[in-house]
Amino acid sequence: MSAWLNDETTLRTAAAPSHGVDIFALLRDRVDRRTDDRAAQVTASGAAWLAGASAYPRSTLSQWEAHPCSPGVLPCGSSFDVVSVPALFGRRMLEQLWAEGPGSGPVATHRGRMLLFASPGTAQRLPSLLAWEEWGTGAAGGPRRHQGALPPVLCHGTGDAVTVPPLTGGAGSGGPRWVVAPDTRNPWLPGPDVLLWACVRVGRSAAPSTTGNSIFPPADPGANVYDVSRRR
Repeated sequence: MSAWLNDETTLRTAAAPSHGVDIFALLRDRVDRRTDDRAAQVTASGAAWLAGASAYPRSTLSQWEAHPCSPGVLPCGSSFDVVSVPALFGRRMLEQLWAEGPGSGPVATHRGRMLLFASPGTAQRLPSLLAWEEWGTGAAGGPRRHQGALPPVLCHGTGDAVTVPPLTGGAGSGGPRWVVAPDTRNPWLPGPDVLLWACVRVGRSAAPSTTGNSIFPPADPGANVYDVSRRR
């Protein structure tokens, strides 16, 4: 499955098609000229990896040559799965992954959500791990205790497809864009255990503490408060 008609045309590497551009040369130029934003720039190797998720990689690359500024749709389950979370929660997950964890794979944003590319099989395992995790919110033994601290997490795997940002441009158009773009033919992809760890760290830091009781009584909202800083 891909965003374009499935045909079996081969990618012409010697010369660009008459109706498009040489996408690989364009991607190389962009990386060389915009070194200040390389994390969000797709490389030629990254484009080849993305196209490999399609049933017709050469056809997909040919279409990207013709329309390098257009987003596409790629299937999940073979080259990658995708975990979709609200943008703010996803950004905090990224902070955890890069500051204290092993890092992340490719990451994109689309329609107010962050798409974290994960290893195949993550979409099947992560929901059960999230449901099993004790989040410290709600009554003990109650159902769906994690919902108080965890926003909706959507897992896309086999049989699903996701919109991927364009290879070039699109950063200021309001459409999908890359936060961490693919840059190799074999990018490292986090598994369900790594993403569970990031969700737990972010979810628990946002949830009210239930690990113990304060030794101080709750404040009385009706109490009179006096400024004694000037008293001698």
